[in-house]
Amino acid sequence: MDRFAVVKVSGAVFDLQNRGGEMVRRVADQLRGASEEGWRVAAVAGGGSVARLYIRAARELGASEAALDQLGILITRANAELLIAALGGVAYPSVPQTLEELLAASASNRSIIVMGGLQPGQSTNAVAALAAESLGAALLVNATDVDGVYTDDPRKNPSAKRLESVGVEELTQLLSGSEHKAGTYELLDHVSLRILERSRIPTVVTSYEGILAAIRGEKVGTRIMY
Repeated sequence: MDRFAVVKVSGAVFDLQNRGGEMVRRVADQLRGASEEGWRVAAVAGGGSVARLYIRAARELGASEAALDQLGILITRANAELLIAALGGVAYPSVPQTLEELLAASASNRSIIVMGGLQPGQSTNAVAALAAESLGAALLVNATDVDGVYTDDPRKNPSAKRLESVGVEELTQLLSGSEHKAGTYELLDHVSLRILERSRIPTVVTSYEGILAAIRGEKVGTRIMY
């Protein structure tokens, strides 16, 4: 039976204006490494700064919230195409746009599948959780721009401490007690946490550089406990 790992790739990886394609390439290398070690991987690309730029402009132009959601989804799918380009032949060549298409792609001989958002009103964190649930994944890695879950935003509070593990309820409280707007410290959102909790999917929050280590079971990032 195939071992699937689902990797949520933060939209910050696709900050092409400031980082070029280097971060995309480095993430692709780690996903390819997991594939070479016998894993199949479903990666979910976030929207990042480009999505926020488009959404802000569209909002100023009078677009509805539903239209803004759809615009964000299109950007995540464009980011997914970038990652597919970086992965080359090991990647499924198209971006699944539904869970049914994801499952169909999983029946192919390509070891890595890359997708973006699915439907309005749903974060890519929730998409990653649903993908992990649908595929019966052995692991979900939430790759962010910090190396785990902290007691506060470590970029703003130098006293913030990284947690080696965190329970769902504690993490829910951390989310409720902090400001988590687009472009700030990213964690799993409430919807994704509920999905993970019901399926008890092993989940690690780590940095982009820790993806392969997390898949290998090394002690990196923060493990979510149920």
